[in-house]
Amino acid sequence: MSHSPLLNLPGPPPELLADVEAAIAGAREFVAAFDPELVVVFAPDHYNGFFYKLMPPFCIGTAAQGIGDYGTRTGPLNVPATLAGDCATAVLDRGVDMSVSACMDVDHGTVQPLERLFGDATARPVIPIFVNAVGAPLGPLRRARQLGAAVGAFLATLDQRVLLVGSGGLSHDPPIPTLATASPEVRNRILHGAPMSAEQRLARQESVVAAAREFAAGRSTLAALNPDFDQRFLQIVDSGSLGELDDWSNAFITEAGGNSAHEIRTWVAAFAAMAAQGPYRTDNRYYRAAPELIAGFATRTALGVEQR
Repeated sequence: MSHSPLLNLPGPPPELLADVEAAIAGAREFVAAFDPELVVVFAPDHYNGFFYKLMPPFCIGTAAQGIGDYGTRTGPLNVPATLAGDCATAVLDRGVDMSVSACMDVDHGTVQPLERLFGDATARPVIPIFVNAVGAPLGPLRRARQLGAAVGAFLATLDQRVLLVGSGGLSHDPPIPTLATASPEVRNRILHGAPMSAEQRLARQESVVAAAREFAAGRSTLAALNPDFDQRFLQIVDSGSLGELDDWSNAFITEAGGNSAHEIRTWVAAFAAMAAQGPYRTDNRYYRAAPELIAGFATRTALGVEQR
């Protein structure tokens, strides 16, 4: 599923919010019926937990806490440390470089889906897996697929019902800073992780609301949403032909979908983990190009063919 800080902020029209919430409600019903014993979340970070001082391509948290941005939970998540560590070891054994954090800070990218699907981000044990989608340079998209396949192979050894969550927008280009364009103050934050004051967090929220308003009105320099890109990606996901994405270069993703379209890596990892169990079929197929959220917003649910 996609995430957006603007779901928790004033500005989006009620009709849009109702439409998105109806789609999320469908996913929530799916999750309730499945009743998972463990949740594995593949999610990006937006310079809230990972910084250019050290930017790994992937990281598993053996303990994690939400930072509380955009109205999401502040405080520890329910992470099974031994199981998360075993997962990291298994992924490394399968040739995918993986780092580990025993004190991972996670933002709305991880926490918002948990809250929307369960009501409480701590309702189930969760293994958070960070997938870098913002801090260039980025590895090839195929590495996200290989990550997911390695995680899925490990999960197949467990006698548990596991919910896989991929949290990311499709085409979108929100105002996220880069080292090349950031002001000295912002550069210090995204380089060293300098903490933000309450006033700075409020100012950032207000700037996001203003950026969305300008974008929806067509007065923005941000890259336009690309429904054709989004639908092509979703068609590949729905077909299970994830190997087709190996040919999608980083340059193509940026040009076609915007700088933050690289969050599709979380979907690729989640569905590759699912595919490690065998063929799957998707349901709850929702998509909307939502400029008021600065995002191509989508949800999908899936079960293995043999699980149905």
